[in-house]
Amino acid sequence: MSLKKHVKLGLSALALSISFNSMAAEDPIKVGILHSLSGTMAISETVLKDTVEMLIEQQNAKGGVLGRQMEAVVVDPASNWPLFAEKARELLAQEKVDVIFGNWTSVSRKSVLPVVEELNGLLFYPVQYEGEESSENVFYTGAAPNQQAIPAVNYLMNEIGVERWVLAGTDYVYPRTTNKILETYLMDMGVAKEDIMINYTPFGHSDWQNIVSDIKRFGSAGKKTAVVSTINGDANVPFYRELGNQGISASDIPVVAFSVGEQELSGIDTGPLVGHLAAWNYFMSVDNDANYDFIDQWIEHTGNEQAVTNDPMEAHYIGFNMYVEAVKKAGTTDVDAVKDAIIGVTVPNLTGGYAAMMPNHHITKPVLIGEIQDNGQFSVVWETSGLVAGDAWSDYLPGSRDMIADWRKPMFCGTFNTATGTCGASAGEMAAEEAE
Repeated sequence: MSLKKHVKLGLSALALSISFNSMAAEDPIKVGILHSLSGTMAISETVLKDTVEMLIEQQNAKGGVLGRQMEAVVVDPASNWPLFAEKARELLAQEKVDVIFGNWTSVSRKSVLPVVEELNGLLFYPVQYEGEESSENVFYTGAAPNQQAIPAVNYLMNEIGVERWVLAGTDYVYPRTTNKILETYLMDMGVAKEDIMINYTPFGHSDWQNIVSDIKRFGSAGKKTAVVSTINGDANVPFYRELGNQGISASDIPVVAFSVGEQELSGIDTGPLVGHLAAWNYFMSVDNDANYDFIDQWIEHTGNEQAVTNDPMEAHYIGFNMYVEAVKKAGTTDVDAVKDAIIGVTVPNLTGGYAAMMPNHHITKPVLIGEIQDNGQFSVVWETSGLVAGDAWSDYLPGSRDMIADWRKPMFCGTFNTATGTCGASAGEMAAEEAE
């Protein structure tokens, strides 16, 4: 073969190699969206799917990340907890997504955990939860109990003088664990067991007449009474309606909710609910330029002048921007590299401060308590003076007090027992054991 032909073949191979490398560099960053678009949780989760799609569009308009565009891959687990695991496997094993934003309920997250750990995926989880968990593959951008539940109880106790407590929740892991923490905390604070009423109802529960009557009766003992609500999904609508039907006002028995935001209130007449409370880390009514810009972008994206924003949307805003910054910092979408890079990443929140990713995969947040207004918005009545770092493990549960999580090497453990100096099972392993 002539030298000329050798050179031509070599150049052709080089060109082909460059072409393939160029194509590889231009492959999109695939973003899985794992939110219920149907079923009992669709009322809360559909807007989160829309939020991530908006954030992807905005990032692509800026040129993407590392010169690559981002592409949404949307699935509908349909408020079916086992289906969440199947859809997570589909996203990671078939679609080969680089990251997942998804889940609302803790039962859906625990369904997904073993899959995400097995396939070494990344999951950004945007909703308040019960704690007692830290996975190397999950970033908890919603509130831990010390960033929502405990401050809310302190507010009711110290500012309103509540002495009697109704812990009302949907019957699954988040309310049960959170209420176990709150019951222990209240009793540690001197509340008698007979002054604590605990009630659970199924997802989608609609007949609240008897339960609200029981709450009314419990609150008539001459002690200031409040409801701490971990009721989730579309069950909130009939619950609040029944409160109004039975004439329970905020001055009589205030309700503080952990899963009711602007989206849930947009579907009901809020007149009878004025004065009731919610504890979150963000409200649409926050007076801040960054927030106003976000609201304007959301209204433009939805084409709905009445569209509302809420706390889990902000959590996705924070998590998405943290992911983008971590990818830039790592110079790659490689999962292990991103996990290392994201600890310490700090991005603006929508309340005028910053969120930082802690070594336990939780973030820093302000805690806000808002009072329902007749327009379906919240007026902030109390907030922390600074940011609160999320605790993966509760100080108020036996077996948790000695536990810490730190995903920096050399510890690299989410279940490190400081008393024994040992690392326990992973979050995914524990979730799988609980499911058996």
